Amino acid sequence: MTATPAVTGAPPARSFSVIGNGRAGASFAVALRAAGWTLVHVFGRDDDPTHAAADASVVLLTVPDGAIATVAQRIKPGPALVAHVAGSLPIDVLAPHRRIASLHPLMSLPDPIRGAARLLDRCTFAVAGDPIARSMVADLGGRAVEVADEDRPLYHAAACVAANHLVGLCGQVQRLAALVGVPVDAYWKLMTTTLDNVVDVGPSGALTGPAARGDWTTIQRHLAHLPASERASYLTMVEQAAVLAGRELPADLWASTR
Repeated sequence: MTATPAVTGAPPARSFSVIGNGRAGASFAVALRAAGWTLVHVFGRDDDPTHAAADASVVLLTVPDGAIATVAQRIKPGPALVAHVAGSLPIDVLAPHRRIASLHPLMSLPDPIRGAARLLDRCTFAVAGDPIARSMVADLGGRAVEVADEDRPLYHAAACVAANHLVGLCGQVQRLAALVGVPVDAYWKLMTTTLDNVVDVGPSGALTGPAARGDWTTIQRHLAHLPASERASYLTMVEQAAVLAGRELPADLWASTR
């Protein structure tokens, strides 16, 4: 990705640099340029970001969460807003900068092209700090929601359940489908229509199956035929379905996982 040369004097409005050239950084770079922002520079792992805050109006940190505080301290304070895109961290990790913010996209970014398209497709962002974060979200055509610092770990945990845990379940579906020789895309269709139902009527209204009915005999049959390595995760989700249905899981079901 080609950046414009560094500028001198006051940084131009709606200009930005990105520190971190992975999937998130590249996705933001493509999306913000498409939204009319000027890209000044993309800093990789071996680049020196010391003067990043002097050349752009916004410096966006898209490095791993554990590196954000260290990278922020490497940047010499300047006129720029310094922002991170981490979901679980407060904005005070961006010390010693005076103008700080956070904008975390509630969206998975698998690669720069698809990631940018998703950032531009009415994405929801958790924002905090300087109002420019909201302006960036507006320019991207997204929705900004305020998440307090003390709530960010729970907010991010929910995001991980919605994305990472869902993908983990997809992995289990794929393994079980392969065991019985059913094309896995048939299960993907079931999952997408189920999510449509959740959107339409909520989780409780969309719940079907044996746990919703309290049909523990069918669940026992499932457990008897599942590979031993799949039983505990299956039963964990049965328990979650039972809670949603307002039913109590029989204690002896867990014996099937031992």
